[in-house]
Amino acid sequence: MEKIPVRNIRATQKDTTFSESFSIRDGADLLAGKDMIQELHRHDFFYVLALEKGAGYHEIDFIPYEVCDHSVFFMRPGQVHQLVLKAGSTGFLMQFKAGLYAPKDKIRSQLLRKAGSTNLYQPGATGFKKLQAVLTSIFQEYTEQQQGYQEVIKANLTVFLVELARLNNTGSPNKVSTYMQERLEHFLELLETHIASHKQVSQYADMLNLSPWQLNAITKATLDKTCSELIQEYIILEAKRYLLATSGQVIQIAGHLGYEDISYFIRFFKKHTGYSPEVFRHNFR
Repeated sequence: MEKIPVRNIRATQKDTTFSESFSIRDGADLLAGKDMIQELHRHDFFYVLALEKGAGYHEIDFIPYEVCDHSVFFMRPGQVHQLVLKAGSTGFLMQFKAGLYAPKDKIRSQLLRKAGSTNLYQPGATGFKKLQAVLTSIFQEYTEQQQGYQEVIKANLTVFLVELARLNNTGSPNKVSTYMQERLEHFLELLETHIASHKQVSQYADMLNLSPWQLNAITKATLDKTCSELIQEYIILEAKRYLLATSGQVIQIAGHLGYEDISYFIRFFKKHTGYSPEVFRHNFR
């Protein structure tokens, strides 16, 4: 089965151990006066494109966005995207792996999940200046590599994530408990890992030591969707990713997603998209 192209962080600094988990580049230097054109691919890291000035086109998991001034694109590992960034755009491209922080660091894990729940932030000129100041500090530390620069970068990255999380607040009281949010995050992680073999609510509930009723209550309270809806949405999303980013046959993609009966997979896909897999690939590729 052909895999979706996956890009890794390239080690560009002397400290290769750290730079394999983190990098930040100046947008103008990255473009070097030319357009950047990236075909559909995915990353195994978090991807942040913060643009003071920007023009172009960005599609993330098949949702199109116009690239504009004072915008921040934030992508989670596994998401697929394609990008056209016009020459003259300025800002920063920052990439980092979740492992940059300690595995049991729940606070930063929650910040990452909250920041990653939105792919495009448009804070306006004033709000962007605040984010830009943090990124400029991170870039300086990354470039100069003075003593303790790694910890300074991590601290500033936390500040950046907090600022994005604040932009996600609507001002209404948060009625979701920390416990519910943690269970939801764990469920979504399991969904990404086990979707090919686990498609029943009861299977995920068992792995979380919950009853199906409890898991559904959590997904309804946090995302206003049932657990079954989230499972189905993720299957369709992953199918779309493989249909558009690879040349794999429909039977191979169905098998990759755990469907032995290709006819059932085709019916399932058409029910949720309005297209057969082949027509979807032809129309949207």
